[in-house]
Amino acid sequence: MAALIAENFRFLSLFFKSKDVMIFNGLVALGTVGSEELFSVVAFNCPCSPARNYIYGLAAIGVPALALFLIGVMWNNHTWNLVAECHKRGTKNFSAAATFLLFGSILGRASVAPITWSVISLLRGEAYICALSEFVKPSSLDKFPAEYGAEVLAKFPCRDVPANLTKSRDEVTRRLRYESQLFGWLLIGIVAVLVFLTKCLKHCCSPLSYRQEAYWAQYRANEDKLFRRTAEVHSRILAAKNVKQFFGFVALDKEEKELVQEFPVEGVQPSPQWNAITGVYIYRENKGFPLYSRLHKWAKGVEGNGPTPEGHELLFLAS
Repeated sequence: MAALIAENFRFLSLFFKSKDVMIFNGLVALGTVGSEELFSVVAFNCPCSPARNYIYGLAAIGVPALALFLIGVMWNNHTWNLVAECHKRGTKNFSAAATFLLFGSILGRASVAPITWSVISLLRGEAYICALSEFVKPSSLDKFPAEYGAEVLAKFPCRDVPANLTKSRDEVTRRLRYESQLFGWLLIGIVAVLVFLTKCLKHCCSPLSYRQEAYWAQYRANEDKLFRRTAEVHSRILAAKNVKQFFGFVALDKEEKELVQEFPVEGVQPSPQWNAITGVYIYRENKGFPLYSRLHKWAKGVEGNGPTPEGHELLFLAS
């Protein structure tokens, strides 16, 4: 039994490590669902006024989605790698396919939260009903009094209507909720098809085998983790040396003293080295050997960013 439990835990660990992007997107979606529910309960309040309903309803769906999209773009490392690439080297080394691949990766990852927000908003239907209730044609409603118009229809989401219009209000609410949920389910279906086709296209066009792609993902994760950890230690030791030079001493705890003794830091890396390992990286090979990152490329002493007679560029971007 203990061996079985250990094996199951090992499987789950490997699953989560190999599906890090999928898990991340799932967590983003769940967080967006929770945020949308909180917004609907706390913040959403239809004005029930002609002309205002439409603006408020669309804003309740569109503005948070836009904000989530921009946050997703800013949160993506590819965005800032692209900025650094354009600032330092321009886009002369990018082919059209590479540029499309890069922007597709940034926009696709950033679209998870706003699409989730829009879908949940449409499935709930409150914002859609608020936005479009005043545009329902009175003639399409059974026994709707002729003396009432858009001003009364705009009040339907707030249930603030005369008693003789209760049946009409229920009919309008039911009709608009049906339309809203239909659009929500259609959006889910369209996104699911697009994701499926994108995954198929990615694996069909990938120059890497499944095992090599998994190895590349593990290498990127380990390199990033070790780089961040080492940079934190390096910067702490360098800061300690500079503080000691200024004051004549530095107050270090036991762990920091051990770090200073174990890892001597002579200076900082020059800017050309930082520039060499910063920016967009698309999978490349040099003389048949893979180069998995800009740091890997710099460590191997490979110069330039574009394909060379000795090297081969393969248009495949990290997930």
